[in-house]
Amino acid sequence: MELFITILTLTVVLSTDAEFEHEGYEFYVCSDTLEEDIIGYDGDEAWHADFILKRGVYTTPDFTGPVTFPGLYALAADNMIGCKVDLPGFSADAKSIPLVMETPQTSIYPKDFVKLGVQNTLICHMTGFYPPSVSISWTKNNVNVTEGMSLSRYRPRTDGTFNIFSTLKFTPTEGDIYSCTVNHMALQGQPQTKIWDVHVALPSVGPAVFCGVGLTLGLLGVAVGTFFLIKGKNCN
Repeated sequence: MELFITILTLTVVLSTDAEFEHEGYEFYVCSDTLEEDIIGYDGDEAWHADFILKRGVYTTPDFTGPVTFPGLYALAADNMIGCKVDLPGFSADAKSIPLVMETPQTSIYPKDFVKLGVQNTLICHMTGFYPPSVSISWTKNNVNVTEGMSLSRYRPRTDGTFNIFSTLKFTPTEGDIYSCTVNHMALQGQPQTKIWDVHVALPSVGPAVFCGVGLTLGLLGVAVGTFFLIKGKNCN
């Protein structure tokens, strides 16, 4: 898959001493199967274009207050038209340029604290890879699963590499084993697989045992002390 990637970066200096710098960017990428346009600020996404629903999606947190980008989706759509027009020429020129690739770093973890029988979400996080084209698959007990799976957009990092998340909804059952397998051209046909198994630790009986023994010894000591106190009074 040939990709055409454009990253526009604007650095804003908020003091004359350049103590505080904030970086805003617009990133868009296209191929014969992929279209993305993202606006971010200091490494966090603020907006992206949803080319399926044909609208912009604001992803800033609620506490930042309302943020608007009038006419931005129309601009993103124009970007994709221009990107597709330039793609054949870019692809031809790129064939003579050695492609520098970075392999993904992959991790897998649950979103919430694991409780048996309570639905949760497994997250497969891939970071530090280039170019932005990976495939992800999930298994449960060595059987491929697709139901409940989702995939985020490619998110650029400041070093020019990319992040992406894949999630899988699941209901934990003791002993189940899940895996996330990532394939990227930099891996040269040797996919990365991360495994996560459902293991919920039972409450430790150690503290309860020690508390019980301590309480028993304490009561025994009181009983013995009371016995000798009564004996002493009788002797008097």
